[in-house]
Amino acid sequence: MTTGTAAPRIALDPFVTDLDAESAALRAAGPLAAVELPGGVPVWAVTHHAEAKALLTDPRLVKDINVWGAWRRGEIPADWPLIGLANPGRSMLTADGADHRRLRTLVAQALTPRRVERMRERIAKLTQDLLDELPADGGTVDLKAAFAYPLPMYVIADLMGMEEARLPRLKVLFEKFFSTQTPPQEVGATLAELAGIMAETVTAKRADPGDDLTSALILAAEDGDRLTDEEIVSTLQLMVAAGHETTISLIVNAVVNLSTHPEQRALVLSGRADWSAVIEETLRYSTPTSHVLIRFATEDVPVGDKVIPAGDALIVSYGAIGRDETAHGPTAGSFDITRETRNRHISFGHGPHVCPGAALSRLEAGIALPALYDRFPGLDLAVPASELRNKPVVTQNDLFELPVRLNP
Repeated sequence: MTTGTAAPRIALDPFVTDLDAESAALRAAGPLAAVELPGGVPVWAVTHHAEAKALLTDPRLVKDINVWGAWRRGEIPADWPLIGLANPGRSMLTADGADHRRLRTLVAQALTPRRVERMRERIAKLTQDLLDELPADGGTVDLKAAFAYPLPMYVIADLMGMEEARLPRLKVLFEKFFSTQTPPQEVGATLAELAGIMAETVTAKRADPGDDLTSALILAAEDGDRLTDEEIVSTLQLMVAAGHETTISLIVNAVVNLSTHPEQRALVLSGRADWSAVIEETLRYSTPTSHVLIRFATEDVPVGDKVIPAGDALIVSYGAIGRDETAHGPTAGSFDITRETRNRHISFGHGPHVCPGAALSRLEAGIALPALYDRFPGLDLAVPASELRNKPVVTQNDLFELPVRLNP
């Protein structure tokens, strides 16, 4: 078996100029690929479906950054642009075992299926309001800026009980949070300001609770146990970050996929396929999350003919995993909403750390996409798909803009 120093590393492109090619290279390297993150940080990436499911439930891989040998040795600078994703504070994302179960149980009391379902009417209203603001004459518009971005942000603000006036600043901060190009001197200030906004929200809701997730997190209790303010702040930051970024990319990628596969668009617009099939195949084929950072090996973990050495770091490369032919057959590289395995993807994670906001993201896309195409059934890209540009974010499959012709 080979270990961390034996295999050549695939350097992830910090500008994400060709995500499909990069994901294909990762898959070709085998189920475990030696990778270098932007900033020269060496990690391992799991790139195949079955191995990812196994590793996502393997107790030898934990979220405690202090297990990471490179971190302990001082090789990872505190101002590394991706440090907020590797060490995002105390929340269910960074806890394991009993501690994770405690946090997830308390969060589950707040983010109930009933609370998510109660958002349906509000999401539908926001969707129609945003569609009403689009040019009715069939002009060209940046659909991401005008529709796919504001909808999840308004929804998450409503869900959390946050003031909408904070949204423009949060947009700036989260772009810095995810970007590989954030100057090192701005990393600490960005993280501090994000935490400060969440802390101010918690303080406001303690003084004046409402029917929102923040208030519910404050009130959640299990056998007298409650979340601390630090845990609530970290949980809010996690939910806001994951809750809007994933849904933005899901809506954007679905529109791109339907525009570049007109025969698939015809199937769903004619009613021969369901919108849920579009959503699930988009999640598989062009997953909103490219890579999730980071887990750490408490002991040597064999994966195929390689080993993750104790103290090394592992990322989960969902962009590669979604098109794994061993899970989805020889046509895994094609977008096909009639695919029998479209629901087999793990794009929202797997095991104890599966994304708690998956139902909300599916609900938003399930309302937004049919409403968009009902209003503009001729919607198509205004530029060749090859001209669409990914943002410099290695964790998200996220475009700078989505120029479309509405063509009502």
